[in-house]
Amino acid sequence: MRHRVKNKRVGHYEAQSNAMIKNLATSIILYEKIKTTQLRGKKIKSVLEKLITTAKKSTPLNAQRYLRGFLLYPKAADKMMKELIPRYKDRTSGFVRVTPLGTRAGDAAKMVQVELL
Repeated sequence: MRHRVKNKRVGHYEAQSNAMIKNLATSIILYEKIKTTQLRGKKIKSVLEKLITTAKKSTPLNAQRYLRGFLLYPKAADKMMKELIPRYKDRTSGFVRVTPLGTRAGDAAKMVQVELL
């Protein structure tokens, strides 16, 4: 039973879920646009919003350390600090857009496109 459980399960185990979320976040930062399932898209949107907001509010050194600890590649953290944080300087929220794409042909899963604004 799922009494009082508000979060959706993205993977089978917690470690797998965390690894997949970090991988998706890194891919979105590097490529700025990915296609994924609806559940993963919704989950990664909230994670990315919090990641960008935390990086914006903290000092550059702390933000760099935080991003390098969370993201899988240092290149993604560098891109975030040099390109994305200055881009979102005037914006307080709404850094990520999730657009529905329809269903996937193989298993009819709902697909979305997650992109940075």
